[in-house]
Amino acid sequence: MRRTDGAALGLLLSLPAAAMEMDDMPVGYFAFDHLEQRFDGDAQRLAWEAEGWYGTDRHKLVLKSSGERDAGGPTESSETQLLYRREASEFFDWQAGLRHDDQPGPTRSYAVLGFKGLAPQWIELDANLFLSERGDPSLRVEAEYELLLTQRWVLEPKLEYQLAFADDPELHVGSGGSTLEGGLRLHYRITPAFAPYVGYVWERSYGRSAEWQRAAGEADEEGAWLLGLRFWL
Repeated sequence: MRRTDGAALGLLLSLPAAAMEMDDMPVGYFAFDHLEQRFDGDAQRLAWEAEGWYGTDRHKLVLKSSGERDAGGPTESSETQLLYRREASEFFDWQAGLRHDDQPGPTRSYAVLGFKGLAPQWIELDANLFLSERGDPSLRVEAEYELLLTQRWVLEPKLEYQLAFADDPELHVGSGGSTLEGGLRLHYRITPAFAPYVGYVWERSYGRSAEWQRAAGEADEEGAWLLGLRFWL
């Protein structure tokens, strides 16, 4: 074997190790999945969902934020999560951490345990169990899919289901009560990292939660048109 062939063989043998070293290099990421203005008659609200993380393919520290704010008014509700995410398989990660909700009235903090990843047919799943500081358990499952209509037009349906296992009268949440939220957004990808969109979002409560909301003079169903932007750094 020529010396040059030996050098090439040595380079090939070193590639897997080099690839593993690159996989172990920590990187950062931040994205607004949804940053949108919602229109419901004369009412307008700003809504957002953002996520940032730092780490490797195996280990990540994750910060998530979501919420709504009335136009020209105070924040109606906000949720912040700080999570440790660990690779469980090729397509799924385990995650655990803390969640804090802030809204008019009582605030709530929760322990979080769940998973996030890609199910068959490339459906993105995010499923979590929450345990509040009061000891109240609940479940949330989110499913999202991106349908590529053209190279630039993308249709994104999303469903979110929440189920309470205990009463929290101060938040008008009843045991066995649930909330279903559906959204449909049509994105135009100017670049892969920057896409304005239009869409519609609908939410309805069921069971005891709906009964308590109606008793408090709140609507148990609402919908809104929206105009928004998705981008990542």
